[in-house]
Amino acid sequence: MRKLFGTDGIRGVANVHPMTTEIAMQLGRAVAYIFKNENRRHRILVGKDTRLSGYMLETSLTSGICSMGVDVLLVGPIPTPGIAFLTTDMRADAGIVISASHNPFQDNGIKIFCRDGFKLPDEKEERIEELIFSKEIDSLRPTATEVGKAFRIDDAAGRYIVFLKNTFPNYLTLDGYKIVLDCAHGAAYKIAPLVFEELGAKVYPIGVEPDGVNINLNCGALHPEVISQSVKEKGADIGIALDGDADRVIFVDENGVEVDGDQIMAICALDMLRENRLKKNTLVATVMSNIGLDIALEKEGVKVVRSAVGDRYILEEMLHHGYNFGGEQSGHIIFFDLNTTGDGILSALQVLASMKKNNKKLSELSTIIQKFPQVIENVEIKRKEDLESIPEIKQAITTAEKTLYGRGRVLVRYSGTQSLCRVMVEGQDEKEIKETAQNLAQLIGSKLN
Repeated sequence: MRKLFGTDGIRGVANVHPMTTEIAMQLGRAVAYIFKNENRRHRILVGKDTRLSGYMLETSLTSGICSMGVDVLLVGPIPTPGIAFLTTDMRADAGIVISASHNPFQDNGIKIFCRDGFKLPDEKEERIEELIFSKEIDSLRPTATEVGKAFRIDDAAGRYIVFLKNTFPNYLTLDGYKIVLDCAHGAAYKIAPLVFEELGAKVYPIGVEPDGVNINLNCGALHPEVISQSVKEKGADIGIALDGDADRVIFVDENGVEVDGDQIMAICALDMLRENRLKKNTLVATVMSNIGLDIALEKEGVKVVRSAVGDRYILEEMLHHGYNFGGEQSGHIIFFDLNTTGDGILSALQVLASMKKNNKKLSELSTIIQKFPQVIENVEIKRKEDLESIPEIKQAITTAEKTLYGRGRVLVRYSGTQSLCRVMVEGQDEKEIKETAQNLAQLIGSKLN
């Protein structure tokens, strides 16, 4: 069993195990140790989002890394995909981002990237845990000139902005476009407005006044209703909502109607297909994506492959089979030819490019999918048990699947980052699937609390 790492790094309530300063310092030491493998000065890049607890965790991580004789490059608040890019761009040995993504401010997390911009493989995460809990490296303490140093990198945001702008076709501009942009008071609060403004758009920013505790609070990708209202008030062409670490994005069209990750993947996949950029004519989606995505794309000659939920599983599928595009309904989208992880700003630029190239509004482009009704219930739980081992839950799921067979589907899974069990039911009859989801959620809540 893993002691620290979940499906997306380490995450939890800040100042409560495992998100403590003690673990952060030990983690810094362990990460420095596994990436220090040559006779030269090594460097690890550290960034964060805007949470209050980011200061203490950044200091502890830095202390641990320096204590192993490795230098630290501090870049301050910057999106998670920016850390992936900068790690490779600055030839760092590894990159660390302190963020709990879309979680509320009291949570925090730590994600680690290898020098190639990819998240750590399972074996490296296991080795880090082993180093921390075995105390194997406690006695390794460089002294004198061998101790590491920490440097503030002032041009990190500028490097990332230039990279992002270069993913937008150089023969296009955003002149005349009006964009409502919600940065969730998170890591992109400075960077994202500049990117769209420098490409010519008129930007109406929301969520750009972080105070350490308002990240994701009634704003951002989890609350598209905020940009929906603003788009209608401003007469904007599009609304773009990022989450706290800006690795995911949700849109609203010019009418204020939400456009989710499934619709965006369909729009971009068809663009890539027309331009012969979609490798093997295949899109990687997760089991949570609407069946309407498969139907719409298969009509156009695009195959949809399904993975488990989580961008690491999407990426594994892409790497294993040579695909270059994939994502999640929630707005994590990976343009593998451009970056190694989901990037909300980059994804938004690709959508805007599609609108420009096709001379269409987002509402027109998004009609490519006819989505089946889908209901998701998030059940707060106190423990995570094997659902197959609880007869009442197993039977209820089986019964629901049989009832909906040929007309819909049921998916029940635990969140990899929160104490939640997610119940998703999809089908043709909205009333039926809502009742099914609520009944399953109520049963699960009664058995796991």
